[in-house]
Amino acid sequence: QVKLEESGGGLVQAGDSLRLSCAASGRTLSRYVMGWFRQAPGKEREFVGHISWSGSNTYYSDSVKGRFTISMDNAKNTVYLQMNSLKPEDTAIYYCAATSPATGKYEYWGQGTQVTVSS
Repeated sequence: QVKLEESGGGLVQAGDSLRLSCAASGRTLSRYVMGWFRQAPGKEREFVGHISWSGSNTYYSDSVKGRFTISMDNAKNTVYLQMNSLKPEDTAIYYCAATSPATGKYEYWGQGTQVTVSS
């Protein structure tokens, strides 16, 4: 079992930066892919980006590419989402997730952290 816990959300102004953390515990995570998702009120959950546990591969959605960066601290079992140049449309609950090595699907989820960007 993998447990994920996000932190770092808050209220910021447009143009500000914020860094979210996702602390992972449980099984050895060397074969996992860690993803970030977000869900705005009244909208479906949206993929933000992911990183391989080795940290060597990252991928971002077009909506955040160039503004958001995902990184990994293997020693701390923690994944980060650095968000720069935030926009009001980035307002959402942000979730981190981990894939199952057996299925390749995101099967482990954190509880989410709220990010609100005011204009």
